[in-house]
Amino acid sequence: MQVVVIGAGLGGLCLAQGLKAAGVAVTVHERDPSVGHRPQGYRIHLDSRAARALSECLPPRLYELFTAMSGQPSRRVTIVDEHLRELHAVRFGDGASGEAPETFNAAVDRMTLRTILLAGLDEVRFGAEFVRYEQQDGGRVRAFFADGSTAAGDLLVGADGIGSRVRGQRLPQARVKDLGVRCLYGRTTLDDRVAGLLPPALAEGFMSVRSARAGLALGLVRPRENPAEAAARLWPGLRLDWAGDYVMWALAVPAAALPGTDRELAAADGAHLHELAAGHVAGWHPDLVELVASARADQTFYVPVRSSVPLKPWGPDNVTLLGDAVHAMSPAQGSGANCALLDAALLCRAVGAGGPLVEAVGGYERKMTELGFAAVRASERAAAGGGLLAKVLARLASRRPNQE
Repeated sequence: MQVVVIGAGLGGLCLAQGLKAAGVAVTVHERDPSVGHRPQGYRIHLDSRAARALSECLPPRLYELFTAMSGQPSRRVTIVDEHLRELHAVRFGDGASGEAPETFNAAVDRMTLRTILLAGLDEVRFGAEFVRYEQQDGGRVRAFFADGSTAAGDLLVGADGIGSRVRGQRLPQARVKDLGVRCLYGRTTLDDRVAGLLPPALAEGFMSVRSARAGLALGLVRPRENPAEAAARLWPGLRLDWAGDYVMWALAVPAAALPGTDRELAAADGAHLHELAAGHVAGWHPDLVELVASARADQTFYVPVRSSVPLKPWGPDNVTLLGDAVHAMSPAQGSGANCALLDAALLCRAVGAGGPLVEAVGGYERKMTELGFAAVRASERAAAGGGLLAKVLARLASRRPNQE
């Protein structure tokens, strides 16, 4: 059995780890020239869906490293106005902690998790831009890349995100819709001066800052252990580049509130996007203004909020999809990363169970679409009623147990 994975994001790498552990030959092909080529997110919150998937697919010591790099569970979600006046707060119990996948509920730095997922994988090729695939005799499938190279396997998996080219060929009827919200993400290093700017409630969990025309979500990223020490203890030789604890912030605004097209904003440098973010918080509480101003401007990036339109069932073959490539969703329920990792574990189980491959893919796709499209619909329901922007802001700010 040979599996070809397109895309080295969280889902594709988790799949590769699980297949490798099961003795299945796998190669991963990523269009970016390197792992840190472009910003792909900062703080993500993972729950038991993701933790179970990671515990199934990763070697035990890498799973332990993942938990060491996660933060403490949230105990409180606070909503304030732009002048830091508290509007609402929700307290949780003590919450889950430790390593148990069944009760896991904590945040982790996305790039750190991606680096952990790459550990021990020699089968990842960067700078490989997927173009198309062709079916071949004997039930094989061949992927073609922009540099003229090819890769053949028994199964091709599109884990290439919301703009998936694999999906475009496999399911040309699939659609992605624009939800009219845009997010600017940034990170501010947590030094003593910045710590003095932070509202005390932020130490207990996420905070949502509301104004009439925009909102700002804030979250701390503080691993339980020193990254270098944890990596040296659990996976010697793995380098976890860590510039220090930080505050992630995410500014959400209506699409019309930002100048330029999506293409222009996606191509804009971080300094320009940072300037836009600073402009939207001008006149807010001075500590919030300073928090955004103190960010690394070049690390600001732009994300349009889009969502997949759920599909009717399709017949399986030796090409399948996972994660955002098939069921992208808004942050209103925050299930994207959890669903992608869960997909990876489901596909590993299906392939590893033996039996005819296409039947295994069909069983995986039935379960994956049931869970994935349910998450898409839940996200859209959550966005209804109070306006999508408000719901996106609320979800960016709230991290309830067993949600992401």
